[in-house]
Amino acid sequence: MIVDPDVVGLSRLQFALTALYHFLFVPLTLGLAFMLAIMESVYVMTGREVWKKMTQFWGVLFGINFAMGVATGVTMEFQFGTNWAYYSHYVGDIFGAPLAIEGMMAFFLEGTLVGLFFFGWDRISRVKHLLVTWFLALATSLSALWILIANAWMQNPVGAAFNPETMRMEVTSFKDVILNPVAQAKFVHTVSAGYTMGAMFVLSISAWYLLRGRNVDFAKRSMTVAASFGLAAALSVVVLGDESGYSVSENQKMKMAAIEAMWETEPAPASFTLFGLPDVKTHETHLAVRVPWLMGLIGTRSIDTPIPGIRNLVDDAKIRIGNGIRAYDAMLVLRENKNDAQARAILTLHDKDMGYALLLKRFMDDPRKATPEDIQKAADSTVPNVPVLFWAFRIMVACGMYFILLFGYAFWRASKRRLDGRGFLTIAFWSLPLPWVAAELGWIVAEYGRQPWAIEGVLPTALGASSLTAGQVWISLSGFVLFYTALAIIDGYLMLKFARKGPDGLGLWPPRPDAIPVTAATT
Repeated sequence: MIVDPDVVGLSRLQFALTALYHFLFVPLTLGLAFMLAIMESVYVMTGREVWKKMTQFWGVLFGINFAMGVATGVTMEFQFGTNWAYYSHYVGDIFGAPLAIEGMMAFFLEGTLVGLFFFGWDRISRVKHLLVTWFLALATSLSALWILIANAWMQNPVGAAFNPETMRMEVTSFKDVILNPVAQAKFVHTVSAGYTMGAMFVLSISAWYLLRGRNVDFAKRSMTVAASFGLAAALSVVVLGDESGYSVSENQKMKMAAIEAMWETEPAPASFTLFGLPDVKTHETHLAVRVPWLMGLIGTRSIDTPIPGIRNLVDDAKIRIGNGIRAYDAMLVLRENKNDAQARAILTLHDKDMGYALLLKRFMDDPRKATPEDIQKAADSTVPNVPVLFWAFRIMVACGMYFILLFGYAFWRASKRRLDGRGFLTIAFWSLPLPWVAAELGWIVAEYGRQPWAIEGVLPTALGASSLTAGQVWISLSGFVLFYTALAIIDGYLMLKFARKGPDGLGLWPPRPDAIPVTAATT
């Protein structure tokens, strides 16, 4: 049956909106949890109450963000059953396990530790409470690990094979699923980005207090921790991002070519395009400014390995579609006679290409009846939206470089005890949204760049959707938009309310009615 493009498009839009919204909270949870652990460690080691008050205040903002992350994560996961039923049926044996582990960790382990963090200050010793905080920081990262293992399998489906008897993908090696190299690269890169976001959050709000002359000692100490931790995290994002780029060039060559707007295979080592205007119609990148060798070194870590271009990868897809049709035909034969040795041999030989034959399902009921024109159309559909990926990646990288400069400068000023320059504080405050911009763009590069695949090379997105009508999806989409808009209003209100109150407004810091805001003269 030819799938309804409206249902698929609306289901994709709904999942994208919920995922992007959920990802507003997850990285901040990762970063703030480690910031709390660092601050409380100083408190336990020195016994100075100021560090306890700092941990408690930033813990309030952490708690609000954590609650919102859990609430939005639940609704997102429900969509696998409601909007992506065939996806859940086809790959649920593999995808469901890490997703379930992540759910248990988020609800039970993290939830228990969050309760102990907030209600254990006067009930357990300092050292025990510190251990709770560190376990909470580790638990948030471990929770992210399992969801990233699930997501990485969508990018690089290892440790699994198609079973013609059950007509599903099944696990062959759970060890390979867990140790997926893409998962490792995505994990370290994502958590480092979260640490950067947490540091920027503390840095920016502390700058706001200093600009108004409030909680000065509190804010300066917070900024010092944020500058140190943020610099290390920002450097890690760039360094570990190189590993993530290498894994993409190894396992998702079309995504890499689209990110670079590389229409043709260049002689090795390929250059990196700093700036350009990709033209999808002419397959050219106008006004391109390139850095020789850089892309080849990043993508292949060599000077003699080429990175294939989009046109070459489309030609490869045509070959794989042809092989996939043979596998698809053999699968249907085995459904009628599971003892057919010849059909089993053909399926074994070409089973890794069967997903490419399924790309034809978007255009026809039976891939075996495909004409050369149909195969060309399916091969062309393997090219994602090049301009979107090209610019999303470059803006994300530009943000990463900016974070290094800002945190490096903040660290230098902190070491000189000069955290009172109005120009610096203003820049630090207005930089607050940038980690979210970078994180959301990173998600777009990773997920939008995988299209047209739900599971890379295995299951096209168009086949994963549930058997719903467009009207039904519109109803659920509208409900999610209303629900998430309400949550956004509540979250924004609470975060602004408690950030404006500050530690003095919450009784954690003595009020300073005589405080004088920082002036331009102190820049």
